[in-house]
Amino acid sequence: MKIIVHDTASAMLDLLQAPLEERPDALRAMLSPLQDAMSVMGDLDMVQMHRMGSGFRIDVEDPRYLTALRQMREADVWNRIEDCLGAAWERLSGALPGVRTAETVHVVLALGNPDDDLLTVRSAGYFGMGGIPGAIQLTMWPTETSLAKIGYAAAHELHHNVRYANVVWDPATVTVGEQVVAEGLAEAFVRELAGERAMGPWSTTLSGAELDDVYAKVTAGIDVAGMQNLPAYVYGDATAQRMGQQPVGLPDSAGYAAGLRIVDAHLAASGLTAAQSTTLPARDILANAGVPTDA
Repeated sequence: MKIIVHDTASAMLDLLQAPLEERPDALRAMLSPLQDAMSVMGDLDMVQMHRMGSGFRIDVEDPRYLTALRQMREADVWNRIEDCLGAAWERLSGALPGVRTAETVHVVLALGNPDDDLLTVRSAGYFGMGGIPGAIQLTMWPTETSLAKIGYAAAHELHHNVRYANVVWDPATVTVGEQVVAEGLAEAFVRELAGERAMGPWSTTLSGAELDDVYAKVTAGIDVAGMQNLPAYVYGDATAQRMGQQPVGLPDSAGYAAGLRIVDAHLAASGLTAAQSTTLPARDILANAGVPTDA
């Protein structure tokens, strides 16, 4: 597998110095390496996806953007993403010789919108999307946390990328169980790769009685199916409502924390690593964790 981390630093610098009317086409060109892989989801408007995914605005002049971009370049963000992905792939390929993957994985990092609290408050300034083999999209606004951890977010997304080159993800039938297992595995993989300090806030902010309550609610809904029904269980009520979906009484990132608890129970019961577990069916991981399902 070849991993290409695209030089979006230069592309964004050019874009942010172009007239506003030229920026949509410049952004579309910057995101174009993702287009082929993501076409499996239909005819996507990459500019609209950028906007909906907390990306920087292209309809206004904002002096914060160039300052943020300079911070990211000075922090060597793009090279650190490349280094983390190289280490992640070395561990995955070592644990799973001959595993099926996309031939090439294109990685695109975009500056985020500093006024979007989903990104800057609830996600500590960074997140990614990597469940479509061949594409990893990362979004960040430079904060102390995001600058330190964006490379590990890329490793998290690479785990998804490899998993879904081997595990079928059907938007009509995907379950809460599959989604939270995938998130728990990816965070456990980051922990294996670089220690607990590398993990995202999504899986580590809940604890004690609150985590127990979240775990009970998520596992009660483990067989809920259909992509449109999953956001509240995985991302929490606030994000679900932002996406136009119904809340179910869960806090931010509930599915990540519950998924990690499930995966930790599976790892303890099976003796496997998160890397070795990458391609296992969710039903097997849930069974090892003692979570009953209808599957």
